[in-house]
Amino acid sequence: MVARKPVSLAKGENALDDAWPDEPTRFREDHVDLFLLWAIKKGASDITFQTDKQIYGDIHGILYPMTFRPIDAADMAAILNRIYGADALARLASGRDLDVSYEVRPDRYTRFRFRTNITAILVRGRDGVQITMRVLPNQPPTMADLKIEEEIIKAWSPRQGIVVITGPTGSGKSTLLASGIRMLLESARGVGKILTYEAPIEYVYDTIEQRRSLVAQTEIPRHLHNFADGVRNALRRKPNIILVGESRDRETISASIEAAQTGHLVYTTTHTMGVANTISRMISTFEMNERQERALALMESIRLIVTQALVQRVGGGRVGVREWMSFPDEVREKLMSIEFTEWSAELSRMVPLYGRSMARSAEILFEDGKIDRRTYIMLSSST
Repeated sequence: MVARKPVSLAKGENALDDAWPDEPTRFREDHVDLFLLWAIKKGASDITFQTDKQIYGDIHGILYPMTFRPIDAADMAAILNRIYGADALARLASGRDLDVSYEVRPDRYTRFRFRTNITAILVRGRDGVQITMRVLPNQPPTMADLKIEEEIIKAWSPRQGIVVITGPTGSGKSTLLASGIRMLLESARGVGKILTYEAPIEYVYDTIEQRRSLVAQTEIPRHLHNFADGVRNALRRKPNIILVGESRDRETISASIEAAQTGHLVYTTTHTMGVANTISRMISTFEMNERQERALALMESIRLIVTQALVQRVGGGRVGVREWMSFPDEVREKLMSIEFTEWSAELSRMVPLYGRSMARSAEILFEDGKIDRRTYIMLSSST
């Protein structure tokens, strides 16, 4: 039986013309995959299930209700059991959020993958749940698909050191990293062994031709407890390249620096905006008495920083805007000759010389008519 449409749900620019036509009066586990397949067909990039709310889909950056009826506690229990398992509520009650990957296989040749976060929330004075599911392509896009600037592509693969991709949540950091790994795997000469440590694994490389290259993906905390353990594990497996999904604590940043100093190429991400802010934030994770030493070690290792933001495109869809800076020998020597507390000001001066500022990238897109004036002004002041 299909649920009736409530009077409160008006059609228009903030609603889909048609919600899920097969919407049941009560969600069961076998309804979840059917709904997800329908949402993908509608073009949703993100799907949100929330207690006492309709299910919402993000289509080109705009949220649309995709069901007529709000999800109640019984519905949510069935959805959780399908996506995570019977112990989901117990794990949420322990004060943890859950990051998992989920897969739908409509037939033996087709699969759709989702990056999923499950978080406990407060709803009308009671405990509730929000599930956020990001639709992942079957294979990572190419650098050309993402329209990555040629300067970034040329600086992407140094012999050793650290490459940092930064940006807020939902800015496409993982997608950019995955496209870069695809480019390395597809290179004619190959790049040797690549080890990735991700939470969760978003993109897989099963369909990518790997010429003289081998990639192995480890999920945190499913296979190892944390990213720092991942880097230590990598050093025992003789890799050429290590991908660390996120560097947000002192242990992970230290381990990444040590891996780079021992001749490895390390890719990682941070939740920062701008080249100068990224360096400052990474240094600030260390205790005051070790910042000088760790700052110099970081500067010896850093090779490229790329900050990315995804914003609304004029006419629909989204477009990536990037600030970047490469760190050749002369830049690193110059910065290591001055106090690390002065690096932020010096980096702000250097970005236009050894890369491109976010303000300049936004200006180019604004002049091309791809973003509006309000977005241009916002980006110009973001870093």
